[in-house]
Amino acid sequence: MIQLIRAEREQDKNAAFRIREQVFVLEQQVPRDAEYDEHETIARHYLATCDGVPCGAARWRTTDQGVKLERFAVLQDYRNRNVGARILEAVLEDVRAAHADKKIYLHAQLPAVNFYKRHGFVEEGDLFSECDIEHYKMVYKG
Repeated sequence: MIQLIRAEREQDKNAAFRIREQVFVLEQQVPRDAEYDEHETIARHYLATCDGVPCGAARWRTTDQGVKLERFAVLQDYRNRNVGARILEAVLEDVRAAHADKKIYLHAQLPAVNFYKRHGFVEEGDLFSECDIEHYKMVYKG
């Protein structure tokens, strides 16, 4: 069973950070100093558990362009089990409730573009590279 919590306690945030470390730093070779940034303290963090085991994470924050969804990560053993969809749905629900008038956007890694399209996002602009990984900016259209 997939459960989602808003990671407000330090232990929950740390569990989310461990998932991000595994997915982005170890698996995708993103430099650690690029993965963790000055926005950690202001962003809203989420932690997914599968049968009690931490398995996914995400965060969002407001920017001068709207609300940016970031750091969506699911551990390899839990991919293709709707964990990412559950996280995204919960994040979107919270963001829409708190910031109904703001643009919602994200930077999708190329392999995840179709996932985000299925959830109401559309590409905006050209392909670009972040940390040597190809991305598209995508905007939520609902």
